[in-house]
Amino acid sequence: MANTAQSKKRARQSEARYAVNKARRSRIRTFLRKVEEALASGNQEVAATALHAVQPELARGVTKGVLHKNTMARKMSRLTHRLKTLGAAASA
Repeated sequence: MANTAQSKKRARQSEARYAVNKARRSRIRTFLRKVEEALASGNQEVAATALHAVQPELARGVTKGVLHKNTMARKMSRLTHRLKTLGAAASA
């Protein structure tokens, strides 16, 4: 347990940051889930719209320190590739 005033303040700040970061992570996962569902349904237009909506959320997660930049890049790359293959499969 925190004993000094400084450590008590740091504990309060840590709890507050945890709550904010948890909300940010949840919001990002919600956007990612919408893209996944759109890809699973096979609707390319909805998937493309959802993908464009998730891009700024992922970027914001990186700038706020919730995600690592390589994690964001990997997720975007994989989702974009899946969307591209969905479009190729639909046109073929």
